[in-house]
Amino acid sequence: MNTGKVDVLLGLQWGDEGKGKVVDVLTPHYDVIARFQGGPNAGHTLEFEGQKYVLRSIPSGIFQGGKVNIIGNGVVLAPDLFMEEAKSLEATGHNLKERLHISKKAHLIMPTHRILDRANEAAKGKAKVGTTGKGIGPTYTDKVSRNGLRVGDILDNFEAKYAAHKERHMKQLAAMGWTDFEGLAEVEQKWMEGIEYIRQFHLVDSEIEVNSILREGKSILCEGAQGTMLDVDFGSYPFVTSSNTICAGACTGLGIGPNRIGNVYGIMKAYCTRVGSGPFPTELFDATGDTIRSIGHEYGAVTGRERRCGWIDLVQLRYSVMVNGVTELIMMKSDVLDGFDTIKACVAYRLKDGTETTDFPYEIDDVTPVYREMPGWKTDMTKFTSEDQFPEAFSNYIKFLEDFLETPIKIISIGPDREQTIVRTK
Repeated sequence: MNTGKVDVLLGLQWGDEGKGKVVDVLTPHYDVIARFQGGPNAGHTLEFEGQKYVLRSIPSGIFQGGKVNIIGNGVVLAPDLFMEEAKSLEATGHNLKERLHISKKAHLIMPTHRILDRANEAAKGKAKVGTTGKGIGPTYTDKVSRNGLRVGDILDNFEAKYAAHKERHMKQLAAMGWTDFEGLAEVEQKWMEGIEYIRQFHLVDSEIEVNSILREGKSILCEGAQGTMLDVDFGSYPFVTSSNTICAGACTGLGIGPNRIGNVYGIMKAYCTRVGSGPFPTELFDATGDTIRSIGHEYGAVTGRERRCGWIDLVQLRYSVMVNGVTELIMMKSDVLDGFDTIKACVAYRLKDGTETTDFPYEIDDVTPVYREMPGWKTDMTKFTSEDQFPEAFSNYIKFLEDFLETPIKIISIGPDREQTIVRTK
């Protein structure tokens, strides 16, 4: 039987690794791009030809003409936000209705899900997770409790289904003592407009579609959202998202058998960032952290929140490589470190009892990073076009990372633009 291949691309840290740019760069090598989890809490930023785009729900392969892009069953979709995002792309000349397919089994984020999100965070007080407030968590909660509303539901008796789900949410909110419903009617109106807009797209059984594509011998690139350390099972729980962000999520989020997975591209920054609450062992609270944030423009693509910044954490990265089965690494934002005299990398954790480990522990709240220091390369690499131009210190840094992570670094980004990407051949 002639079968195509499925490669998976995902983030290895706490999200914001630069997945959107890499998907855009890799798309010409694939027939189909498919998103397998997450929702509009994910912001994938792409820059090319002097324009900047932020995608939330739409796969990052949409800019490469003629490619089919699929929103899989593992995604949660907000009709109003999707409509805004899609219409803004259509205004730039991209024909989405022909190229974008949406799984009927993807769950819908209702306006009341967002209110539930706010109410849940308020109830947690200081223990809040730091969600984006987009209703992601409550939507996945409804999904796993078998109470969800799905894209396919819009095709039959939708108004009654919506009303029943809304009533259930309102009872939950009443039980929590929540009284703030300001603006709900306006949001609902726009949300319903989004429902009508979605009806214009190809609504598909994506699991059947992707497997038919594979039987035709075509190739699929699966795009993940967030990062491995936000995975609901393997991330820094409870400060995680509500879906499986790891490679296995591509199987459940698209209906692909694990034997179909080929390459797993793991994306990491040359340093590390995190948005929201939760432990972050290598976080920097000094001028170095501020400098990384400033040079790297480390602010959330969706929320605008300041990202917490720190040195690269190789204990965490090796763990991510392991649980994802990463075959190739892609390093982003190397250029941000161009001006530093010294580069640090965390190579072990010192635990509360004074012992050291290179294994990622159950809890990372009280670990102290053990650093290896290396000389910086002190070279502006943003205009380089080949790895032959890399300064020796940077080449040594790459070699050190590859040896520690036991995985080759195949692509290196040296700036935000599509063209500022070095594919290594050595």
